[in-house]
Amino acid sequence: MDAEQLAASTGSTVARARFWLKPITDAMTEFAINTPARQAAFLAQIGHESGGLMYTRELWGPTPAQVRYEGRADLGNTHPGDGSKYRGRGFIQITGRANYAAAGKALHLDLIDHPEILEDPEMVAVSAAWWWKSHGLNELADAGDFHRITRVINGGTNGLADRLARWEKAKNALGVAA
Repeated sequence: MDAEQLAASTGSTVARARFWLKPITDAMTEFAINTPARQAAFLAQIGHESGGLMYTRELWGPTPAQVRYEGRADLGNTHPGDGSKYRGRGFIQITGRANYAAAGKALHLDLIDHPEILEDPEMVAVSAAWWWKSHGLNELADAGDFHRITRVINGGTNGLADRLARWEKAKNALGVAA
């Protein structure tokens, strides 16, 4: 894959794609996102989640939805301030103390005391690829089940039209048969 294909697949600029090319391709290799179909689905989703590889940390208002991160047991946010501290980071916005703990354990990082590690360019991509593989999304990509991939990542179908448009562009850029 080259920077032009990455840009087309994620909706980023070519300059931004050049910056992210090595971290993303290294992460995809490490986590077996290693076929054009898997790559197209992954790149379309991270393109949506990051606004075209632009955002690697959740913008914090806090919005009403973000305020509700506080005290959410399902996210493991059991300490005051956990909502903001464990805001979404990485290309697939890992959110919540429990998810940071799981990612840290899998990636051998102290993300509980240092959640900002997920803002490092290498970790932005690695955490997304780890999350993708650990949630069975390679298999869903193999089956072409993009709607289900979206539900796993998002919990619903938020941004589905944009995700689908990016997926079509990614499949075209990477030569995935229709």
